[in-house]
Amino acid sequence: MTVDRDELQHIAQLVEANREQMQAIERQIHQLEAIRIEQIQAIEALLAIPEDGVEGAMIPLGSGVQIVADIAADAGAVIDIGSRVQAERTREEAAETLGKRSEELVAIIERMKSEFDDLENSTVVLAQKFNESIEEIQSEASENEEPVRKATGGTGSAARGRKRKRGTDLTLDD
Repeated sequence: MTVDRDELQHIAQLVEANREQMQAIERQIHQLEAIRIEQIQAIEALLAIPEDGVEGAMIPLGSGVQIVADIAADAGAVIDIGSRVQAERTREEAAETLGKRSEELVAIIERMKSEFDDLENSTVVLAQKFNESIEEIQSEASENEEPVRKATGGTGSAARGRKRKRGTDLTLDD
């Protein structure tokens, strides 16, 4: 099973493309997990509001800014229902909707992790094939050098025999 250099280059490109795709999947998973954490925090905040409402609740606006507001007992929550359309729902309905979205995110994350694992396994197989092919090429190259060594007296090329390290004594070849 001799692999030519073009095929080796193709395998190397596939390995690199797979690694880049794995990094992209990993980034997407982290983003989805961050969204899921945000949803869980919103559910907890919605469910933490007492049924009879609360006075002086601090509502975060972002960037460390909060506003103090009173929340009436029958106050609902405005939630995005899709396509940037928002509607008011009861706090319980909003929490339930977020819970369903969180479950959907978990399923998506699991599919992406599975895709990542499949891609990783494929990459490992390709990398092993690449390494085995390189070893095969190197062993063929060393087998081809054997007759040359025998023909030149067993020490390799004459140029290699004349090289010496700095600081060594002169040899008979000098």
